[in-house]
Amino acid sequence: MSQHSQVGGQDELITAQPLYTPIKRRSFFMYAGATAGATALILAGCSKDDTNNNAPTPTPGGTGASVSLGSGDVGVLNYAYALEQLEAAFYAQVVKTPASDFQGSELAYFTQVASHEAIHRDFFKAAINRDAPGKIIPGLNPNFTSINFASRASVLGAAKAFEDLGVAAYNGAGKLLKTAAYLVIAGQIVSVEARHAAYVRDLLDTTGTSFAGDDQVDPTTGLDKAMMPVDVITAAQTYVTEKLDASTVGK
Repeated sequence: MSQHSQVGGQDELITAQPLYTPIKRRSFFMYAGATAGATALILAGCSKDDTNNNAPTPTPGGTGASVSLGSGDVGVLNYAYALEQLEAAFYAQVVKTPASDFQGSELAYFTQVASHEAIHRDFFKAAINRDAPGKIIPGLNPNFTSINFASRASVLGAAKAFEDLGVAAYNGAGKLLKTAAYLVIAGQIVSVEARHAAYVRDLLDTTGTSFAGDDQVDPTTGLDKAMMPVDVITAAQTYVTEKLDASTVGK
């Protein structure tokens, strides 16, 4: 990948724009309404004690800032929120400055995915603010300098990395959640992330063998790859300006 992102034919460092840009209020409540039956308005049955224990005090975002994701369920929610901020920012940039060699309906697809990820991000923001007021991590700042947004190959390679990582992250974090409602919604979100991952893999490999490749799905158990928070954050850190600390997530 290029050391700088390509925007409008010019090299630019995309490091100053926060990852969090609100999606339309109407879109968020459409999503919340669609999941309300399964989660009892998502969070209604959860006590604040479930999420507030050992939760982090927000640290101002910014270049080089250290951000603890916290512990307990709120740590897992902050962890998911950080990853969704990253994905939402990536796809927003893909749509804003589309690669000149996108094919067919690829831009339309990425526009749809950008909306999915923004809704996921906004969902976690609302969930944490409801059940753990004052304990949410700050809006993070991206570092996409290693991605060439003018190149289809570079964008697809980054999308594959983000989606595979996201699926493995949710799979690994599920066992850390103590609140059933959170686990239900995490299961719904990870299935969407897996659809994204499969599609991107198919774009990169037209033989049709990559969407459930052995590098992600264990051929003997038929189960998807799972990663623990510390390992996921280590992989994602390249793309976030702040230093993220996942050492106590779920503990």
